[in-house]
Amino acid sequence: MDFKTGDEVEVCSDDEGFRGAWYEAKIVRSMPRLNRYTVVYDSIVEETDASRNLRETVDAAYVRPRPIFARDGVFAIQQPVDAFCNDGWWEGVVSGLLGSVRRAKYSVSFPSTGDVMEFLPSELRPHLDWVNGEWVDPQTQVSSVPGVCSTEDMSGKMFQKGTSVEVSSDAEGFHGAWFPATVVKSVRNKFLVEYRDLTTDDETEPLKETVDSLHIRPTPPAILPPAKFKYLEEVDAYYNDGWWVGVISKVIDDSNYIVYFRTWGQEIEFRYEDLRPHHDWISGRWFRASQILSFY
Repeated sequence: MDFKTGDEVEVCSDDEGFRGAWYEAKIVRSMPRLNRYTVVYDSIVEETDASRNLRETVDAAYVRPRPIFARDGVFAIQQPVDAFCNDGWWEGVVSGLLGSVRRAKYSVSFPSTGDVMEFLPSELRPHLDWVNGEWVDPQTQVSSVPGVCSTEDMSGKMFQKGTSVEVSSDAEGFHGAWFPATVVKSVRNKFLVEYRDLTTDDETEPLKETVDSLHIRPTPPAILPPAKFKYLEEVDAYYNDGWWVGVISKVIDDSNYIVYFRTWGQEIEFRYEDLRPHHDWISGRWFRASQILSFY
């Protein structure tokens, strides 16, 4: 792809400490015969004069257009993203959602360094690859390796150390709930997790437990909830350190709701921030409750 003077682009580098990042810049000179461009960076400044943006000549192979993407600020766990850090965009994977959905921050894992950092939604964008003159979503690409991954293989790759997950239990009194946790260690389809809110019997430290792939799932997608929940809408309510599925049985006002739990046959009042739209994790995909109901 040829660029003209004034085009907004991104530039990568093989220099130590910069490898793997893309830096925003503008084309100030095109040299097609040499297959090179002179660019001026948006955020990188000269070492000797911080008031001047750095200008350098680079090979065309290190230049690409700026990606076009939807700026909705909502990202899913395990989604490949670019995070803006140290004046450039670095590839990583969303490993957790921090805070409420309304005021979310995301933790991002960087496979190249093993680091985990926190970012605001405005500092992230979906990761896209520039391949043969086109933007490609890596999540839509089909592997060229023959065969289909088993559920166990998929779980082992999905739930790596540090991944935010939710865990269910068949124990009496816990059936039907999903408890926030973090993967501490994974071995095939077994996972050692540390619960976010559940503690040991003496309440001195977070509870750790080994679970199998049937009792673990990613954190549900960070979809912005509606401005208010509707009567009879299926929701998850945060109660007793876990998320329990229920149905809105009464709308008190936009901030307070009565939720009916079929499991117990009880109604409990919740504030808006302790509720979320209900999703089901089926065969490696998230479905809204309305989608599930339409199957029957």
